[in-house]
Amino acid sequence: MTDPERSKIESIVARMAGAAHKGDLGTIVAEEILKYSVLELQVIGGRLNLEIEQLPAHYRHKIRSYFRDQIFGAHHMLLSRYRKGIFLKCSDPFRDPELFLSYCQMIPDGCMAWDEDTWKNPEIWSPKHRLFYYLIAAYTMFVEDLPGHPVGMPFPGGQVVEKQGEEYYCPIRDKEKDVFFSICNFCPARQTD
Repeated sequence: MTDPERSKIESIVARMAGAAHKGDLGTIVAEEILKYSVLELQVIGGRLNLEIEQLPAHYRHKIRSYFRDQIFGAHHMLLSRYRKGIFLKCSDPFRDPELFLSYCQMIPDGCMAWDEDTWKNPEIWSPKHRLFYYLIAAYTMFVEDLPGHPVGMPFPGGQVVEKQGEEYYCPIRDKEKDVFFSICNFCPARQTD
């Protein structure tokens, strides 16, 4: 028996994987993001806030705005560019087409890999909400060629995501190799020395 949520996610991912260039992908991601209701966006924001609140206080205050920017700042930029027709004029190739396809292949399993029963309200959280995160990251990393985590985002130990010239550096870029569903494995940033 096939899980209907997984089938829907696989269909969306197949559409993404068929994108010929960055403009196609930007359009596809924006069209999928526009299908999320205000309630679903509130649930996603609420979950993000809950995860932030569980962090140690000294770190929570430093990172809060970066997490929100990573998700909702990118959401705003994506929809703004879509509505302005920018993606229709863009036929730039993907920086690394094979990496992009690997990312697409990971998404369905990544959406299903979480045990949501540990969350306070598992009945209102679904793999579709996790897909939102992967859609936003696809836009950020493969359309904009930006790191998955915003520049300036701090990590425990004091290091931050940095831009040096045209290159991005992240202190955790290569630290997530064992977590198959981590966006870090597909990020255009290089590992900070």
